[in-house]
Amino acid sequence: MKPPFTITPKINNLCSEITRLIGKYEGLTLPAPKPELRKHSKILSIQSSLAIEGNTLTIDQVTDIINNKRVLGPKKDILEVKNALKVYELLDEYEPTSLESLLKAHKILMADLIRDAGRLRNKNVAVGNKFEVIHRAPDFKMVPELMGNLFNFLKKEKDLHPIIKSSVFHYEFEFIHPFMDGNGRIGRLWQSVILYDYAKIFEYIPVETIIKRRQLEYYEAIRKSTVQGESTLFIEFMLETIKQATDQFTKSIKPVKQSVEIRLNTAMEYFNKKDFRRKDYLELHSGISPQTATKDLAFAVKNKILIKKGENIKTRYKFN
Repeated sequence: MKPPFTITPKINNLCSEITRLIGKYEGLTLPAPKPELRKHSKILSIQSSLAIEGNTLTIDQVTDIINNKRVLGPKKDILEVKNALKVYELLDEYEPTSLESLLKAHKILMADLIRDAGRLRNKNVAVGNKFEVIHRAPDFKMVPELMGNLFNFLKKEKDLHPIIKSSVFHYEFEFIHPFMDGNGRIGRLWQSVILYDYAKIFEYIPVETIIKRRQLEYYEAIRKSTVQGESTLFIEFMLETIKQATDQFTKSIKPVKQSVEIRLNTAMEYFNKKDFRRKDYLELHSGISPQTATKDLAFAVKNKILIKKGENIKTRYKFN
């Protein structure tokens, strides 16, 4: 069953803006990203996502923990950071359409924090504050089926843009609330996993920092979507957030222009006369999207720079 939502003009426009920003980045030639940039992004993502859930540690304290320095603070907060660090280090190993992969991430994230780390809840839960219940999650007996349906949506919905799909998933995951604890952290992480699978530059874009900055709006978007019975408002909020984070990232870099010819020349030097797949080309140019790779290869075939052999998954390319 497909989750209920509407693709509004605002969603289409925001999605176009984000893909334009990503395309702008991919059209630039950059030195290999420094390890410090990846590390800094990870620190911001971890500190922001945990702070949303009440973790009191600062960016400096999180940095010290990552650098194996002694930190004074609540033991639980320190353990949360250490677990989150392990989870984010495995970003490129997760399979975005696999429930088993998500359960593995939850087990690492919540290790020694709750008894049922890595297991779907077996009790009913309600989300709220000391004054009111904001959301009663579905009955625990429904959770396995609901999660199965949600991951089937990820697998089978081929026409929906991954940026929109990641936001639908994020909302539906929080609505189901499949774990006894850690749902917010895992929901935000898994949206990052889906985005990273779509475009590798998201490893360097800490979307969670913008969510933290707009925390009240984040919760309000979830609440209003639940009242309306569909995730449209939340999708709009998340796309605004992703656009803001992506815009900040692209403005922070000082690259030079790259062209399809430059990428193809690099590939020619690398592959020489060997056969290669589009996947190999993507791994060589890790900053570009699958769509850009496809356009590059089609251009090269049309201009007889490359010879194409086979179709679909058996397609191979070779330089003339």
